[in-house]
Amino acid sequence: MSKVGNPSLMTQMIARDVLELRRAVAEWRQKGHTVALVPTMGAIHAGHLSLISKAKSLCDRVIASAFVNPTQFDENEDLNAYPANEEEDVRALVSVGTNLVFCPNRKDIYPEGFSTVISISGLTSGLCGPLRPGHFDGVVTVVTKLFLQSLPDIAVFGEKDYQQLLVIRQLAKDLNIPVDIVGAPTVREEDGLAMSSRNRYLSEKERVIAPELYRILKMAAERVIVRPNDCELSCRNARAELLENGFEAVDYINICHAETLEPLTAYKPPARIFGAVRLGKARLIDNILIS
Repeated sequence: MSKVGNPSLMTQMIARDVLELRRAVAEWRQKGHTVALVPTMGAIHAGHLSLISKAKSLCDRVIASAFVNPTQFDENEDLNAYPANEEEDVRALVSVGTNLVFCPNRKDIYPEGFSTVISISGLTSGLCGPLRPGHFDGVVTVVTKLFLQSLPDIAVFGEKDYQQLLVIRQLAKDLNIPVDIVGAPTVREEDGLAMSSRNRYLSEKERVIAPELYRILKMAAERVIVRPNDCELSCRNARAELLENGFEAVDYINICHAETLEPLTAYKPPARIFGAVRLGKARLIDNILIS
């Protein structure tokens, strides 16, 4: 294991490979500690740190992985432009009490000859699934590896990526992986914008426009409560409002069942409204519970 450069962080450790990770977890297990995992792709922000806090409230020890997973980027996304910075990320994670940061290189996760892909149907058939071919296959494959490498009791994921959260819950259920998948609320900026690593792609002008996604989703949710049979109309109006407010494209606005992600034509709880938009170099997603 290698130590963080800053002297104040010398007691915190980085695991560079699976052997180091498992050795640390084994030592914790011998002491009777419970273990939580928070998978990240780096570019750490306050939303990630809230996941660490959630994990710390539930387990004795917390691992955060910081690995930019190439298999969940599609051909239209620039993997090399993803804004991760290991030193800054580790510093931020350690500052809120992360016990171990797993920073593998690509060959540790995908060694030469790697040929296994895990795929989940149903939950991936709508929303981001058709628009990002192979994305969820990449997510569940790397998450499965992280589960097997760290063997945590729980894993914490944010509700901003709500479709991903449900997909990973399905993964753990289907494959009998003994990990409790915990969802944590979306963390927002003061103006309502959901925190995301990709917010760093926004220009100053685009950053002013971006919070309109949350505002317009809230308005659509309020409308559908008043007129529950008009889900399609509420979504259509929201799409038009987003374009009028400066977004370049709307990938989708959908009202779906909160557990199956089946699109709803008439509102019936539990339901959530989901949105994905394009703004400059950024693709922004958000969702809220309709209640």
